This record gives sequence, structure tokens and C-alpha cells, in this order.
Amino acid sequence: MTDSPLILAVPSKGRLQENAAAFFARAGLVFSQTRGALDYRGTLKGVPDVEVAFVSASEIVNQLATGAAHLGITGEDLIREQIADADDAVEILTPLGFGHANVIVAVPQAWIDVRNMADLDEVAADLRSRHGRKMRVATKYVNLTRRFFAEKGLADYRIVESLGATEGAPGAGSAELVVDITTTGATLSANALKILDDGLILRSEANLVASARAPWSARARQAAIAVLTRIAAEEEARTSREIRASLDPAHLESLMELARSVEANLPYGEPQGREVVLHCRNAMVFDLVAGLQALGAQDVTVRTFDYLFRPTNALSERLMRRLG
Repeated sequence: MTDSPLILAVPSKGRLQENAAAFFARAGLVFSQTRGALDYRGTLKGVPDVEVAFVSASEIVNQLATGAAHLGITGEDLIREQIADADDAVEILTPLGFGHANVIVAVPQAWIDVRNMADLDEVAADLRSRHGRKMRVATKYVNLTRRFFAEKGLADYRIVESLGATEGAPGAGSAELVVDITTTGATLSANALKILDDGLILRSEANLVASARAPWSARARQAAIAVLTRIAAEEEARTSREIRASLDPAHLESLMELARSVEANLPYGEPQGREVVLHCRNAMVFDLVAGLQALGAQDVTVRTFDYLFRPTNALSERLMRRLG
């Protein structure tokens, strides 16, 4: 354990791998497959003690759950579906901004009187009284479906596990409704299905996830901190701006009040002369500029960063706190 490197599991192919590679590249972390695209092991260029494992999205979840990988990129829908005790087994560190998909409950559009989960009780009762069978739900998300239906107080149904195109099950007569993932809803509409008003089970996207069960050696922890520090620095840079201005030092007290009001910070401390440097979130840039101009500031400039390394970052802190 003392010598084990950090194992980072990433999708092995398709759009997910492309997006994962682009996400890490923005943080200066480049995947290297020394023997080409068919090599299922790699490294991160310039970052020691990291081994990259290229595996399927569902296998990433298994590796995180068993501790075979320290970090992995996978959807929250797979985490919640495949790991019964997900909150004990893993720590979701940060969403990555791609792989968006909602897990939903959808019924035939012809069911004009069925708008929410409560209406399914009547559907289930009608099917039992008329046909002597339970309402059938086609899905690949068996555990998410059971938990969600239990929360809604719905018990008179049975699950038909789907191995193919789930949305086609009602049209084929193998199920009355579906629990499936959707991004735009176009495929559901093409199969004459509609999402129930309260049928959103989970908003999912790709996440960077840490395993609480992996052998976190000192070597693996240091490698994880190096990786997370770069990711956090890129995110800070993308969501922050630097504002510089020339301001009469007599307005220092008003400047400090303005900074507090827009949640800006002075990274170099209180200005000693006329030059003022502040950092703020993107959304507050123009409020801060207007406030500075109201104080008589001149030559106000706004700059972007490539990376912004803070003394600490939330990602590393979250991981270390979870690992104790």
C-alpha cells in the first residue's frame, strides 16, 4: 500500500472519453497511451505516480465501489443505480459539465389523464381489475426505479428489465411505461411518450468521483492532490476575473465595503498606493467595475487567467476530509 500509485479510471471510448480528455487537458493534464488507442493503461504527462485505466463507464463504477480505482469519471445515474450504499462507498468531488442526462418516468402520450406519479395508482388498479396483472415498468435502472416509486408510495407494479431500446417497450406491448434517461426528449416523443410532471428521478452528468474504499497510500494521496490542484486552478480561472484600477487611497474604507458587497477579494492585501487589484466571480464583474467608477477609479481593466492557484482548494479539501 505504501508504494501504490493513484489509479484514475476514465471512459475507454466514444464521446465520454473525448470529453474527459478535453476536461483534463484544460487543466494541463494530458492522457498518454504509449502503445496507442488500443492500450488500456496510460499515464498523465508530467504528473508522476498516476496510472490511467481506460475502461467502460459501468466498469468504472465497479472499480470505484470495490476500491480498484482511486478516482474515476462516470455519471451519477450509474453511481446511484449500481452502488446500493453510494454515499458510503464514494465521494462525488465535482461535476464536469458534460454527459448530461435525466432519469425520468415516461408514459404514453395517449394517457391524457395521467400527469403525475399519483395518477399511476389508478392505472395500476385498472390493470389489475381488468386484466388481472400488475402494471409493467420497462427500465435498465432497476434500483433507482424501486427507490423512487417507494418514495412516491407506489407498490402495485413489476419491473421488466430492458436490454435494448427501453423507450420502445410500450409500443411493443411489453410494458405500460418506462424509466429511462433522456437529454432532449426527442426519442421519447418519437415513441409517443411523455414525461410525468413529477417524473424526474435524477439530473445526472459526468462527475469526478473518489473511492472511499481504495488503498489511499501517501503516494496516491499526493498524486491526487497534484491532479485536483490543477483542476481547481483551471476552474477558478474560468469562473473568476482580475480587476485592476487606479484609486485614491482616501477611498480605502469604501473600497473594502464595495469588495465585501460583491464578494470580491484583494489577493495582495490592502493597496499601499493608488493601484488596486481585486478578484471576483464572473457574474459580479460589472457590478464591481461600476462601484469602482463611482468611487472615482480610473483606468479600470478586467483580465482573464489561464490558471488561478489558491492557497487551498475545495476539491483537495473535500477528498482529504473524506479520507480523514
